[in-house]
Amino acid sequence: MSEPKANPGVRFPPPLIFAIGLGIGLALEYFHVSLPLLDPARAWWLDLHAAAIGVVAIWLIGSALGGFRRKGTDPRPWREDSALVVEGIYRHTRNPMYLGMALAYGAITLALNTLWPLLTLVPALLLIRYYVIAREERYLAQLFGDAYRDYCRQVRRWF
Repeated sequence: MSEPKANPGVRFPPPLIFAIGLGIGLALEYFHVSLPLLDPARAWWLDLHAAAIGVVAIWLIGSALGGFRRKGTDPRPWREDSALVVEGIYRHTRNPMYLGMALAYGAITLALNTLWPLLTLVPALLLIRYYVIAREERYLAQLFGDAYRDYCRQVRRWF
């Protein structure tokens, strides 16, 4: 059996992937053509939903970070893991931080009443799924073996 890798091999911080996707979407909104989601007179409706989604996003990210802190392991995917976190919010989703970041991204888009960043969320999520999560899953399966594979069978990747 081969020696486990020291970390998942993720070199690009996931929050930066979301920030770049959002930045590209906002640049398209500003420099290309404006695509509002709703008429500005009805934008208060979007603000209301953005606030609610933002609160959920903050809660997800905070809960996930709390789980890592309780286990004494580092949440950054380019660092070595010392424990498998399966309690708290991790009983319901294997990726609450990425889910929270995606929801925060969506909340910002709603608050700004623009469609472009929602369109650029798709490639950002694909990068998160296939560049970050795929590497993390291979690493965790190698590091924690059957415990991680059993966890994957019990808990869905997103929700």
